[in-house]
Amino acid sequence: MIAEASTDTRASILLVDDMEDNLIALEAVLGSLNEPLIRARSGEEAMKALLRQRFALVLLDVRMPGMDGFETAAHIKRLDQTKDVPIIFLTGAGDDSGYAFRGYATGAADYLTKPFDPWVLRAKVSVFLDLHRKNRQLERMRDQDRAGYGEVGARLAELELRLTEGQPPDLMTLRTEVRELRRLVRRGRL
Repeated sequence: MIAEASTDTRASILLVDDMEDNLIALEAVLGSLNEPLIRARSGEEAMKALLRQRFALVLLDVRMPGMDGFETAAHIKRLDQTKDVPIIFLTGAGDDSGYAFRGYATGAADYLTKPFDPWVLRAKVSVFLDLHRKNRQLERMRDQDRAGYGEVGARLAELELRLTEGQPPDLMTLRTEVRELRRLVRRGRL
């Protein structure tokens, strides 16, 4: 269980920008978070990466040749597999002021202009990483609850079958099984 938890705490971040200098700057700012930083040089590369692995967050440049950031975000939000991945748009300070509105309209969780304050970017990314970890923890808890429901359901079905077989049940065994089912339910597994 401990090994599983430590593996799940690693949260990959997808960095999408067509400019090498921008990718290097993002890696320099976010490297201290000690999380896997995956590069994509285009919207197409980003989509391939998102389909190959799970990401906690996407940092997405708005202006790129080919599929721009808005179009990439629209594709990300359209797919069931990737629709819940938060996107932070990054754009140049001189870009159209309507870009921010358009970014939020396509599903961005946040929007920053370049040059960005490294402390602000790191803080925002940290918040999204924490949210990702909490969501993963909730998923694990939900899966454990489902397993608990399955165990109780199977035991109840077995008990019901024995009661309907026509042979009188052994009351001591029956009481023991009912107590065990109560203990499972009370223990908070369900």
